[in-house]
Amino acid sequence: MGEIKLTADTIQYIALFENMTRAKILDCFTEEDRLICVVKQGDMGLAIGRNGENINRVKKILDKPIELVEHSVDPVAFIKSAFGPVSVSSVNIINKNGKRLAYVEVPNKEKGLAIGRSGRNIEKVKLLARRHHDIDDVILQ
Repeated sequence: MGEIKLTADTIQYIALFENMTRAKILDCFTEEDRLICVVKQGDMGLAIGRNGENINRVKKILDKPIELVEHSVDPVAFIKSAFGPVSVSSVNIINKNGKRLAYVEVPNKEKGLAIGRSGRNIEKVKLLARRHHDIDDVILQ
C-alpha cells in the first residue's frame, strides 16, 4: 500500500461519515469541490443506505458532493471500482522500467466519462491507485 496522509479535516470527515453510516472508511481526501472516500470492502451498502439515505444525509451536512470507492485488496477490482459508472473492459498491470503501470481498456464512447472534465476522473483513479496499490500510472486504452 502507498503512503496515505490524512489531514485534520479529512479525519473529521471520516469520523462524521462513520458515525452517520456505520460504514468503515479507509481513506478520504478532498479534490476541488468534492470529497472522495474509500469504503471498506463489503460496507458500500451501509455507506449508501436504503435508497441513498445515508450518503444523502452526509452530503447535506457537508454541503459537497461525495464519491465513494469500494476498497479491494485486488488492484484490478479496485481500479474498476474507482472508475465508478464507466464500463471497464479490462485492466492489465505490468512492471515496466521499474514502474508499475495499469493499462485500462474502456469503450470508446465512455472515454470522455473516464477522463472527466479537465481530467479530474482519471486523476482521481491515478491518485487512488498510487495510494492503495503502489501503481505509478494508469493509462487508458
